[in-house]
Amino acid sequence: MLAALALSALILLAIGASPLDAFGLIINGAFGSSARLAYVLTAWAPVLLCAAGLLVTFAAGLWNIGIEGQVVLGAIFATGVLRWLQPSLPPALTLIAAALGAALGGALWGVLTGLLKRYGNVNEIFGGLGLNFIAGSLTVYLVLGPWKRPGIGSTSGTEPFPPSLWLPAFPGFQVSPVEILLALAAIAVVGVALRGTYFGLRLKAIGKNVRAAYTLGVSTDRHMLLAFAICGALAGLAGWVLIVGTSARHNLFPLISGGYGFLAILVVLLANLSAAWSVPISVFFAAIAMGSLQLALQRQLDSSLGGVIQGLLVLSVLITQGLQARLFKRKS
Repeated sequence: MLAALALSALILLAIGASPLDAFGLIINGAFGSSARLAYVLTAWAPVLLCAAGLLVTFAAGLWNIGIEGQVVLGAIFATGVLRWLQPSLPPALTLIAAALGAALGGALWGVLTGLLKRYGNVNEIFGGLGLNFIAGSLTVYLVLGPWKRPGIGSTSGTEPFPPSLWLPAFPGFQVSPVEILLALAAIAVVGVALRGTYFGLRLKAIGKNVRAAYTLGVSTDRHMLLAFAICGALAGLAGWVLIVGTSARHNLFPLISGGYGFLAILVVLLANLSAAWSVPISVFFAAIAMGSLQLALQRQLDSSLGGVIQGLLVLSVLITQGLQARLFKRKS
């Protein structure tokens, strides 16, 4: 981590910015007030939901790069259910139905990646990237086509949903307890499932050696598809949060996933596939993502510097782990 911070400082110096000033702005931007902390938590919830899902696929040795598309499909299904049921059901039931629809949409998109891998011999990385592109294009089509605002064809999004279909928030603290509890419940369930159940043990066996797991009687195809379905369902719930969450725009728009799926990949890598460590690391990454917005507001620096810092952190940890493994191998 120190190496990553040192490299980040060198980059900031190279563009003529003070590292201490920039790091101070990021910290203040993330935790400087209760409103900013709430903003961090609204980003943290979808990131943690995606991280929970990725723990399942990573345990099975599957690189689910298509998680961004699964988030988008969750948002699309949630929007469709909200539009369909809005006038006929009470708001609470409509929100629950939208959550179930979002989980279904994400799960179907995840399973599609698995089917391409199993029956089309398409690596899950390439299949996922292709499905990400299709999901994004589908969103643009819906926003400009069947779900466009009355009389307007704009990529700014669909017609916003009324406040009755927003998640309730704490008074004076714009984050919903539903978002927080949902994310914590997801990571807790996944953590217990991977550590204390036969299902988790089988996934890990597949991840270590799929051929050996198959020889020992594990249904590898079924477990891999199930892993994609679970990951997709949790990513879909992240899409639901991005539609009905407290600080969301409450409509469907292009790029709604906001890169949270890719950010979750960095979280899981840095956490070394640990559910417990994913919680604080996702808070840390969400804080950098939200706090770095102050770089543009206060110093006219590009807020993408926050992404550079996140990437350097993950690379530094992975390199360190690789060097430690090589050193241990030499000693043994």
